[in-house]
Amino acid sequence: MTAAEIVALLLERGESVGCAESLTGGLLTARLVDVPGASAVVRGGVVSYATDLKHELLGVDAELLAARGAVDAEVAAQMAVGAQRVLGADWGVATTGVAGPDPQDGMPVGLVYVAVAGPEVPAGPAVRVVPVVHQHRFDGGRAMVRVASVDAALGLLADQLRA
Repeated sequence: MTAAEIVALLLERGESVGCAESLTGGLLTARLVDVPGASAVVRGGVVSYATDLKHELLGVDAELLAARGAVDAEVAAQMAVGAQRVLGADWGVATTGVAGPDPQDGMPVGLVYVAVAGPEVPAGPAVRVVPVVHQHRFDGGRAMVRVASVDAALGLLADQLRA
């Protein structure tokens, strides 16, 4: 599903999306807003490139960041939920990983986590958001890893929209 198809589906459903990006540095949000009419469904994006901003802007647990670093599945999940909350969106999409050229915090170049948090679902008297996280290992240089990360995030969002 292309960005244009995602935007069209969100528009049809009356839903919105917000992005939380680290290694992609705004490319994910840019890909979505390249679509004419995206302003009706894209709430915005938070580029939290620095690790401390993941906590300060998106509410990622500081102890988690200290223990595991920014390149982690649970960090990606919390970033997606943070995007939903901070941007007031139905869907949150997040990217975190290592684009290179050097490893980061002991993590290899090309290791990427993408996450999607969907609308809240009933859970007894409360509601919950259960993010879906995928791990990827991309080959290639920095630019290739970043583009592949955007493609993976859009693919995961498309899968969740279809589910």
